[in-house]
Amino acid sequence: MTIETTNLCPANETATLPILVTGGGRRLGLALVNALLKEGQTVITTYRTHTAVIEDLKAQGVHCIQVDFNEADDVTRLTDEVLAEYQGGLRAVIHNASDWVSEEDGGDPMALMTRMWQVHVAAPYQINLALAPLLEKAESALGEATDIIHLTDYVAEKGSDKHIAYASSKAGLANLTLSFASKLAPKVKVNAIAPSLLMFHPGDNEEYRQKALNKSILSIEPGEQEGVAAVQYVLSSRYMTGRTLSLDGGRHLARRG
Repeated sequence: MTIETTNLCPANETATLPILVTGGGRRLGLALVNALLKEGQTVITTYRTHTAVIEDLKAQGVHCIQVDFNEADDVTRLTDEVLAEYQGGLRAVIHNASDWVSEEDGGDPMALMTRMWQVHVAAPYQINLALAPLLEKAESALGEATDIIHLTDYVAEKGSDKHIAYASSKAGLANLTLSFASKLAPKVKVNAIAPSLLMFHPGDNEEYRQKALNKSILSIEPGEQEGVAAVQYVLSSRYMTGRTLSLDGGRHLARRG
């Protein structure tokens, strides 16, 4: 299933001001990057693992920066590079990079907690603080607020007994939305998008797929374009900040019993 979308950045003059999309090498991040490219938007993206997709994005003019968000020094290198090369300002920062590990995967639980909070909370916190001046500079040029968007998760409000550290860190990211919205207003809008299921992995079996679909009352796999449409709405809105847009198919109303 696909959803037709209009421009993510409807004002033509915004195209020369870059948008940073973290984790743009796969799934929703890649869909966002491709949608922005289709509009002629200047795009910066990060990736953890080099693939043929990254080479294709580079060939299309995307500034691709390899970053391991589990390493604070890598995040510093990212912000230093963006600050040096894009002094004219940034239209938006979209925090899509994520790490999905459960307690059942084994290993040191405290190391897992540290890793989840580094990737989902500390790195976005560091990036927002460092790049806020570029977002504020772009606001002055455009005459309207620029954007930070945090991709959180449905489990941020519900918790998860199988992904405890992950869920807690996504809740931390959701809280950053509130704090940065207050800190950066009125020049920068800061909002969150909280998906549950958008798309399955190719290896997911039929039993798992049906179980996941049954968790929401709409019972569909909407696809990555649902996330693209949500980002489109947040970027185009002039009057929303400090809010979370939920993409969960009515999961909070799911039938029980």
